[in-house]
Amino acid sequence: MQPNWARVPLPGTRRRRRPRKRRGAGLSAGSRGDGAMGDAPSPEEKLHLITRNLQVTILFADLHAYLDNMKAPWELLELRTSYYENVIKAMLESIGVPLEKLRFVKGTDYQLSKEYTLDVYRLSSVVTQHDAKKAGAEVVKQVEHPLLSGLLYPGLQALDEEYLKVDAQFGGVDQRKIFTFAEKYLPALGYSKRVHLMNPMVPGLTGSKMSSSEEESKIDLLDRKEDVKKKLKKAFCEPGNVENNGVLSFIKHVLFPLKSEFVILRDEKWGGNKTYTAYLDLEKDFADEVVHPGDLKNSVEVALNKLLDPIREKFNTPALKKLASAAYPDPSKQKPIAKGPAKNSEPEEVIPSRLDIRVGKVISVDKHPDADSLYVEKVDVGEAEPRTVVSGLVQFVPEEDLRDRLVVVLCNLKPQKMRGVESQGMLLCASLEGVNRKVEPLDPPAGSAPGERVFVKGYEKGQPDEELKPKKKVFEKLQADFKTSEECIAQWKEANFMTKLGCISCKSLKGGNIS
Repeated sequence: MQPNWARVPLPGTRRRRRPRKRRGAGLSAGSRGDGAMGDAPSPEEKLHLITRNLQVTILFADLHAYLDNMKAPWELLELRTSYYENVIKAMLESIGVPLEKLRFVKGTDYQLSKEYTLDVYRLSSVVTQHDAKKAGAEVVKQVEHPLLSGLLYPGLQALDEEYLKVDAQFGGVDQRKIFTFAEKYLPALGYSKRVHLMNPMVPGLTGSKMSSSEEESKIDLLDRKEDVKKKLKKAFCEPGNVENNGVLSFIKHVLFPLKSEFVILRDEKWGGNKTYTAYLDLEKDFADEVVHPGDLKNSVEVALNKLLDPIREKFNTPALKKLASAAYPDPSKQKPIAKGPAKNSEPEEVIPSRLDIRVGKVISVDKHPDADSLYVEKVDVGEAEPRTVVSGLVQFVPEEDLRDRLVVVLCNLKPQKMRGVESQGMLLCASLEGVNRKVEPLDPPAGSAPGERVFVKGYEKGQPDEELKPKKKVFEKLQADFKTSEECIAQWKEANFMTKLGCISCKSLKGGNIS
């Protein structure tokens, strides 16, 4: 019987599992050298796989990293390979994984051999451009004019199954098209199909896919405590919203499996600490707004730092500090390469005219089927069909006060599911925080019609973005300066929100926030 294997993504790695002949199984893993952690299995999954009599091989896929739109410069690949070997060992040791069942392989140790290169040519003679591009769609960086190297990437990953002599490959669900590609094309070269196993993707802290190129979407293994605090503070964690919530997902896939429980740390006046032994109970309490996002983030920060402390300590030596800085040099200290003027090099202006804010009329209001704190409204914003808007106003505004009411709606946010219902806009409201929190929807001037544009005085001109990109945080940056005046007028930096008929206001909240 040939040894078998599985692909397991680690930070910047690709992984494979391989049982030894008649002696149980082995696991191999690999690294692309780009620092991406989005498709990594949870520590519990790694521990479970490794301790079940598996030999684990971690493949540092240095050649893949270079081919994927040159994510890792060639001159840094060897340094990054050494960096990842050290950081992965430190990570696994911190959660009790036995390292004697690990071996590390570098892709270029065998991918530049005569036999492997010949198989690349053989594979390229039977693979269509369509299939190669489709296979890498969720893994290889997609650009307008892709390089040929990106089309080679899925073929190399498929051939790795044969050259590592494995039975199964284990990776994130974003790998499924490459897995299908391998199952189709390896038999064409006379090689056997492998089993493919997948784990869910943990969303990034920003609410979208975790990305190595988006610093705020991820926690790095060597982040300082102040970095962890800063990133979690900015993390998307809307009250009651469990969809695309990276903070909750981290608890579900990392912290809960490791400890079998999670403790919410909070002041006695808010109920004191609470220990959850089932993740679904925590998710339900968060959805019902029993658990506040601030308490959730603070508790994750404490638990996460406990996991990271042993890794930080391991890297607090001169040799490993030097390795880390050499593998990932500070961009600010790099000598700039002389180039011609870049297109669109000027930073984008973050101004109110980029927001598509309109007058809306609430046609219907229903309770959310799965969340007691949420309404599902149908709102006419001057389009052919009303929009569905989900808002957390149940505790603050009676249904009858919303129905048939004129409101103010932000219309160019990216649609997002809230407890399974897609929300296509945001009802803008004024609020006063505190023990007795107060919330009031903003009111357009009397006589306004659905679809009329709402603007900030002085920013009447300019076209709003078609859709606000979550990564750029345009709304969040502007919203920090949204307030109500002493006359209850909605303002941005003391400039009034208006329509052609007059100012936007709220009923009674002076000096409140607007969101």
